[in-house]
Amino acid sequence: MYRELPPPEALRDLVRCLWSGTGSTRTIVPDGCLDLIVGDGRVFVAGPDTAPWRSEIAPGRPIHGIRFRPGNAARVLGVAADELRDRRVRLTDLWGRAGRTATDRLLTDPSALAGIVAGHVRSGPDPAVDRLVGRLRGGASRVGEAMADLDAGDLGVGERQLRRRFTVAVGYGPATYLRIARLERAIGGAAAASGLAELAHGAGYADQAHLSRDFRELTGATPREFLGWR
Repeated sequence: MYRELPPPEALRDLVRCLWSGTGSTRTIVPDGCLDLIVGDGRVFVAGPDTAPWRSEIAPGRPIHGIRFRPGNAARVLGVAADELRDRRVRLTDLWGRAGRTATDRLLTDPSALAGIVAGHVRSGPDPAVDRLVGRLRGGASRVGEAMADLDAGDLGVGERQLRRRFTVAVGYGPATYLRIARLERAIGGAAAASGLAELAHGAGYADQAHLSRDFRELTGATPREFLGWR
């Protein structure tokens, strides 16, 4: 009942995917992204999250969304991502009159999501933030390692300034984002792992205890419970 579609070519640097499904009570875990969501008579922005949450859409009701790439939502929403951390905010509260116009249109035609987003792009990407996101998602074991590999000085920005820009763009600092990226690697690699120790090593955790601790804090369940392992 859930499917993802690639964004239009013009939005590839901004949007991870378009998605649709039906409301449910499933647990949604942090993924480093912000979503613009249409469902249950509302249009609202979700995230970025630091803990699991339950969907607020009534079970069985249609729901549609567009998921921004980490660090890029503010280019459209016009508000720093860290101001939206762990919050659900109606589009009308962010855009005022323009938000009411967009909400009316989206409630009638959710397929207009990509067009609404394309029409509200306010700025271009931040190459330094995007590159640091890529390093952290790509398997860096520590933020310092990602920073050293990136060499922020070559991008014309100091490390302290880059950390501030990262927090504003992504919604939390590099260390928190690294935890979430590591969790995503673990979830994605679960099918091929023979056990928790192998899964922890492959995802970049220090050990199995480290993996278990992060799963409990970020998903609200043990790794075996969340992954459905016996």
